[in-house]
Order: sequence, then C-alpha cells, then structure tokens
Amino acid sequence: MSDTGFSAAQNQASTLYLPPGPWVTVLDCLCEHFRAIGREQWLDRIARGRVLDGNGQPIGVDLAYKEGLRIHYFREVPDEKPIPVQETILYADEHLVVVDKPHFLPVTPAGEYVEQTLLRRLIRRLDNPSLVPLHRIDRHTAGLVLFSANPQSRSAYQQLFPTRQIDKIYEAIAPALPALTFPLVHKSRLVEGEPFFRMQEGPGASNTETAVQVREKNGDLWRYGLFPVTGKKHQLRVHMTALGASICNDPFYPEVIKDAVDDYANPLKLLAQGVRFIDPVTGEQRSFSSRIVLDW
Repeated sequence: MSDTGFSAAQNQASTLYLPPGPWVTVLDCLCEHFRAIGREQWLDRIARGRVLDGNGQPIGVDLAYKEGLRIHYFREVPDEKPIPVQETILYADEHLVVVDKPHFLPVTPAGEYVEQTLLRRLIRRLDNPSLVPLHRIDRHTAGLVLFSANPQSRSAYQQLFPTRQIDKIYEAIAPALPALTFPLVHKSRLVEGEPFFRMQEGPGASNTETAVQVREKNGDLWRYGLFPVTGKKHQLRVHMTALGASICNDPFYPEVIKDAVDDYANPLKLLAQGVRFIDPVTGEQRSFSSRIVLDW
C-alpha cells in the first residue's frame, strides 16, 4: 500500500498496540482483547482486509503475536441505524473540501457510529479515501467542516488551526442575558468533567477564550454571535452555560438529559456559521458561510 493509502487508512481505522500476553497469533490476541467480537467476526474482517499491520498491509490469520505490535482495525457496527439528514458540499478542489454538516451527524467514526458519519459519507461520495477532517465540531452542532483532500498539502492547512490563522464564527440561540453588557469576552480554564464526555470550568490559568455579541433579540431568547479564539471540546456550550444562558436544546449542559434521544425537530441551537483564512496553497483570501439557518 502506498504512503498515501496508508495515511488515509490509518485515519479511518482504530489503532491497538498489542498488550502483553500468552497469545500465539495476533488473531488470538484480538479475540481475547475484544471479547464482545466473536472469532468468526475477526476472521471475516481479516479476510476482507479490514485489519492492517503497522505498515498498512492486511494481516493474515497466522500473523505471529508480538507485544507492542501496532495493529490498525476498522470498526464495524452491525445494523447501524441510519441518520436521516444530508450534508451539503459547499466547495471542493484538489486540496480542500468544505461541507455543511447537519445536526446529529458525527464528523468521524465513534461509538455506535461508523458508516453514518460525515467522513465516511464523503469518502464514498467523492471517491477519495485520502479525505481527512482538518477540525471537528460536535455531533449535535451543525455547520461548516473543512477537509483536506490531498496529503501533499495537508500539513499546510492543518497548521491554520493551532497557529490561529483562521477566524471561526458561530451562532447560537439561548436565553436572554439583559444583566450583562455586550459585546464581552469570556475566559476560563476548561477541564474534563463528569460524566466523562462533559467539560467543566476549573481553577487555574485560562486555556479558553470566546468573544460573545448579541445579534438579535426575540423576547426571552437572543441570537448570539460567538467567536472562539481557542478550540477546546464543548467550549462554546460550557461558556454560554457559565454566562447563565445554556444553548437551547443542549442535552449535556447545564445538566445531562438522561436517556435523551435525537429530536430532529429540536436540535441544539448552535451553528458553525463561517470561516475566514488565507489559503496557504494559493495565497487567496477564503471565506465560507453555512447555508443552515437557526430558527427560533
């Protein structure tokens, strides 16, 4: 497999460094390590080239076990439930793909979602296994996601985010905050919360920053413009909660809604609305806007 194919496969696959144990083959180790997956399933995956070695080559059923050996495997969810939403490709060239992601669609495989993800859908739709997301937004959030389409230019686009050379604009609908003066900037330190998938503000030097403005007022609800300087997990959702206005229909903040199911008629009112940056390949000014509109 070429370097290009390997990096693309590696992006889509999960990775396991084989733990210490008494196994004879990699197959034996996988069966013991993932007890919920039967031996027949592993045999089927190996036969279809869905388990790769550290060089990106499909393994054989008799590959000898070795502690620390790197194995890539493709997660598969039987009878995966379809997600009845459709993404929109806003722009595509040989280097960059810009997509409008609807609410509830994950960007990459995780948990119970593998094929029903934005990445897998785009790979099939564009017939490009080299696609890699340049950033991520939450499954519950809608709006713009940028993908690298070419491994040769990928690092140039990836550097836009940690070096803060890209402006991101979000919009949210949340309760009114008449006691606060806008625009304002909220800074705090975000740390892992409870349960494991939540974040929370903690003591110490701030590691997140969001500028907030009011765009429109509609009684008890306001439309806010959010401009994140940093890009931590759930940053905007936690910051709005800290200000006293949790984003409408948020299943995680201020409290987790137990046994929440996806309500397609009432999504989280958070939208990745726009991005602006200088294209590192062409030098052109780029500006993209979501076509999704948050209604009241």
